[in-house]
Formats: sequence, structure tokens, C-alpha cells
Amino acid sequence: MRGIIKQISVIVLLLCLTISAQAQSPKALMENRVLSAVQKYDAGQVDDAIKMLLPIVELEPTNDAAYYYLAQSYIKKKELDAAELYLQKAVELDRKNFWYRQRLASLYAATSRGELAISIYEQLLVDFPKKSDIYFELVELYAAMGEIDKALETIEEVEKVLGVTEALAVYRFNLLRMTERHEEAFKSLEAYNEKYSSPYVLSTLADWHISQYNDSTALVYYNEALDLDSSYAPAQLGKAEVLRMRRDYGGFFSMLNKFVKNEETTVGAKTDYLMAVVQRTEPKFLRTFSSELDTVMTGLLSKHAKDSTALELAGLWYYKTGRNEDAARYFKINANEHPSSLNAAAGYVEFLMYAEMWDDLAKEGRKAFEVFPGEPAFLELASVGDYNMGRYDEVMELCDKVLEVAPRDSSRTLRAWSTKGDLYHNAGDSKKAYKAYDKALKINPDYEYVLNNYAYYLSVEGKKLKKAYEMSKKTIEKEPNNATYLDTFGWIVYLQGRPMEAKPFFKRAMLYGGKDSAVILDHYAEVLFALKEYDMAFVYWSLAKQKNSEGEIPDLEEKIQQKKQEAGR
Repeated sequence: MRGIIKQISVIVLLLCLTISAQAQSPKALMENRVLSAVQKYDAGQVDDAIKMLLPIVELEPTNDAAYYYLAQSYIKKKELDAAELYLQKAVELDRKNFWYRQRLASLYAATSRGELAISIYEQLLVDFPKKSDIYFELVELYAAMGEIDKALETIEEVEKVLGVTEALAVYRFNLLRMTERHEEAFKSLEAYNEKYSSPYVLSTLADWHISQYNDSTALVYYNEALDLDSSYAPAQLGKAEVLRMRRDYGGFFSMLNKFVKNEETTVGAKTDYLMAVVQRTEPKFLRTFSSELDTVMTGLLSKHAKDSTALELAGLWYYKTGRNEDAARYFKINANEHPSSLNAAAGYVEFLMYAEMWDDLAKEGRKAFEVFPGEPAFLELASVGDYNMGRYDEVMELCDKVLEVAPRDSSRTLRAWSTKGDLYHNAGDSKKAYKAYDKALKINPDYEYVLNNYAYYLSVEGKKLKKAYEMSKKTIEKEPNNATYLDTFGWIVYLQGRPMEAKPFFKRAMLYGGKDSAVILDHYAEVLFALKEYDMAFVYWSLAKQKNSEGEIPDLEEKIQQKKQEAGR
């Protein structure tokens, strides 16, 4: 009995397989393959979709859907020539398909072949007269081609077919303004507004009056828009701007708070506007109305407590107003709440650098690199923190790490070799320092920072003054008003025994910040002393003493006394 049951089971299984095979006809199999490829396309796996579609069009050259999705895939890859060929094939196979033809027209338009696109759009209008999208695409194409009159004529045609709409009225208004027909534009939109008033149209009219410096009339239109819809964000923001222009700051902040708390407004619109206020407004305004802006920020965060752009804005606001602890808190919250956001991590680390919070900068820069190992910028920033903390061994390690992960000829590699050169020199290893500088200059022979330091250190050692001269000369040719570069070049000229030629470079250095440096003042005094201009030499040595509070020049006082003896004073 068991054997019979087993035999029957096998027969049933075979029957099922036969039925399954029969159900999966060649056409059905091909359709399933196309469907699988489309799923790959929708998932963003474009290359996989192409690999699946190419064999399909070879096996079944009449499969229009496969050609269409091949074209879509190549558009995604920005390989437009291939996309065009496959779209043309799809249209050839199914000339009645709206989407194939519309997509081909869009491709022609995107590749500056407007006439070809227009011919397709016009035929589509014959076949699909109720498709409003075609009219709008045709209007946009005419506008892009500079054929504004044809664009306006097309708007009239679509109004005959679909009726007068708000979008078309505003579109006509904008097209007329493009051709400087401002009064005609205003009258056309005002005529529409008299029949079909809406917050959008009223705000557009208000915006136009702002452009004509008619803030009073603009305010009337914004108020009318808000009477129709008190939560209409563009009108809220427009009215706020008018009130600010009129110095009605109480009204401005009242309206701004409504805008920020508006549930229908995107957080992006809110932060974009407030970011502009924080970054572009005069510091005096920010100081005067800091408490009002604090209220605005509080309102924003109450609605969008975890939004990355809102948190970044709050951090920037507190930094701008000198409240670094509050700023650090919001930047840190942003980085913690959005651990996969490169922008959030970069914002936090960059803030720590600008705020000169060196120890935190070193720590957070390293943490950020662990999360984003493809961003050596975090290693650079961490090294800035370590450098300012006096942890030079750590800086050297970070530079070596940058050299491992950054492209060989990149600016980051350049700066890493430059920093290593400085560290080696500070450690008293000139040989290694110069090797590092040489590697930096192989990447960029005109890198002023390395050229200056390399030249100056050679001059201090009294070595290769000719080489030092040529390097330093490049720096002042590129930056003739840089006091540090002028000092280096002037000092090298002096060491070459030409104090008279060196003097003008130090005079220029004095004009561009040289008086703030004890070293530059000392060098200038040396030059003047060599020229026997003793009175002025000791004036500059006196200034050097005042600027030498941190002991940048050891034994400066003893040196000055010795010079006085040499001068017989």
C-alpha cells in the first residue's frame, strides 16, 4: 500500500510540474523577466536592470517595454545616445503609446533639440487633447527656447481646452515679466484675481509690488491673502519682510513666529529663511534683537526638535552670538541624532575648530573619521586640535594616516607633507624636514606656505641662500602684501649682503601687519642697523621688545644692549 501511495505522489508531482511548465508560456516568461528587470530599475540597481534587459531584446526584438526600460536605465546613467536609440525603437514598435513618445520628446528637449521635441508634442496634442502635461511641457520648451510669444499662444490654446486656471494665469504673468512687459503682466494677473482670488495669486501680486518698491500696496495684498488663509506661508513670510523693511520689528517678529510655527510649512523653508537672517543680517541687528530671535529659535525647535537643519541652525545662531556652550550642545545633538549624516558630523567638527575647542576637536575629528573613513578631512581637523594642544607626536601619526588614505596628489596629501616638514624642523631634524617639504613641492611647486617656510629655515641655517631666494621670490610675486612672506624674502636678501635692497620689503611688511610681529620688527631693526640708521633701528628694537612678551626671540634684551655698545651708545 505504501508503494502505491508513493507512486501516486510521484505522478501528482509530475502532473504539477507539467501544469506549471504549461502555465509559464514563452510570452509569460518574457514578461516576468521584464518585470524583474523593472524591479531592479525601481530599486536603483540600474546596471543589473540593463544586464537583464539586453538579452530580452535580443531574444524578442519586438518587446517595446524592454526597449523603454533600457532607455530609462541609460538616462539614469546619463548615457543619452544609447537612451535615444532605445526610445526610438520603443516608439517605432508602439506608436500609440503616450509615455514612449512623451519621454522621447523630453529627451530631445533636454539635449537642445527643441524643434524635434515640439513636433512630437504637437502630434501628442492631436492624439491626446486632454493631456494637460503636454501643454505645460510645450510652454516650458518655448520659454526655454526664448520663443515667449509662442509660449503665450500655447497658454491661450490650453485655456480654450482646459479652461482658465491659477497655474496658467501665474505662468502668463511670469512669461510677460521675462520680456519686461511688467505692466501688462500685472494687469493680466489682476484681471484673473478679480474673478478667482486666491492666496497664491494675491501673494504673487504682492511680490510684484515689492519688486516695484510699492511696499504699502504689497502689504495690502499680503493681508488679503492672509484673510483668505491665515496659515498661507508665502504671505506670512512676505508680510514679515515688508514689516522689517518698514522697521516695524514688533510686527516682523510676530509674523515670523507664526511662520516658524506653521504646521503646513516645510522645515526646509523655515530654516532656509532663518539661515539667511543669521548669516547675512548685520551683527548689530542680531545683537539688538537677540532675545526675539531666541524666541524664534525656541519655536522652531519645539516643532522640529530632531530635524538636522534646525539643529544646525540653532548651533550656528548660538555660535554667532558668542554662546559657544549652547552652540556645542546643538551641534553635538545633531551629530548624535543623525549618526549617518556626513553634514551633521562635519558641522560639529568644523564648529569645534572655529570655536577653538582644541581637545574636543581632536577627539570628535577622530570619531567622525571612524564613521566616515572615506573623509580624511576629519583627520586633518583632528590634527589641528592636537597641534594646538601641543601633542605633536599625535599630529605626526594623523599626518601619516592622511598619507595612507588620501589620493597621492591631493591637497590633503600636500598639507600632510607640509605639516610633517614643520614638525621635523621643530624637532631639530632639518634633513627630514626638507625631504618632507620636497615631497610637498612635487605635488604643488607653487605652494606658498611650504616655499616660505622652506626658504626661511634655510636662511636661518645660512644654507643654500640662492635656492631660498628663488623659493621666497615666488611667494611675494603671488602675495605681495603678505607681511610674513615679505619678511622672509627681505631677510634672505639681507643675508646675501644687500641690506639696502632688503629695506623696501620690510617697509612694505610694516604696512601690512609686520608691526605685530616681534621677529619681523627685529629683522627690520637688523637691516636698519646694517645701514647705520641707528636711531630707527633702536626704535624698531624697542617695538620688538613690546611684542616679545611670549619670548619668541630669546635674549632680545641682551642683544639690544650689545648693539648699543657696537653703535657707541
